Amino acid sequence: MKVTVAVNGTYYTREVEPRLLLSDFLRHELGLTGTHVGCEHGVCGACTVLVDGQAVRSCLTFAVQMDGAAVTTVEGLTPAEGELHPLQEAFREAHGLQCGFCTAGFLMTLVPYLAEHPNPSEAEIREALSGNICRCTGYQNIVKAVQLAAAKGGGR
Repeated sequence: MKVTVAVNGTYYTREVEPRLLLSDFLRHELGLTGTHVGCEHGVCGACTVLVDGQAVRSCLTFAVQMDGAAVTTVEGLTPAEGELHPLQEAFREAHGLQCGFCTAGFLMTLVPYLAEHPNPSEAEIREALSGNICRCTGYQNIVKAVQLAAAKGGGR
């Protein structure tokens, strides 16, 4: 099937198998490997991307469903070459990552969340993160990073 999708602001048209997952399309067809595949069941959140501004699990979404949609991956967060998105900067400053495997999914979950909730409490942040799994950090520094980003207006 033919699909035309805007990924990080660039339009792509490809012939894809109807069962091709969005995560595989991004990683294998477009070479955007920042979107990680963890559980392949939509549980861990590592594959989260934005579709028309909403967080979506790319391992549960078919590429053909994206026809006409705008997809943003972690590679599309940076405002310019050599710069970091405010949330990425907060993760760096607060040591909100360890191995980094889950980080893209956390970022892509939190970008729209902070846009809608610019001043979340710690409990609200923990609730927002409840669908993402990290096996390294214990979440404390991730929460601190979100608080730092929110304090700096990082929900753009």
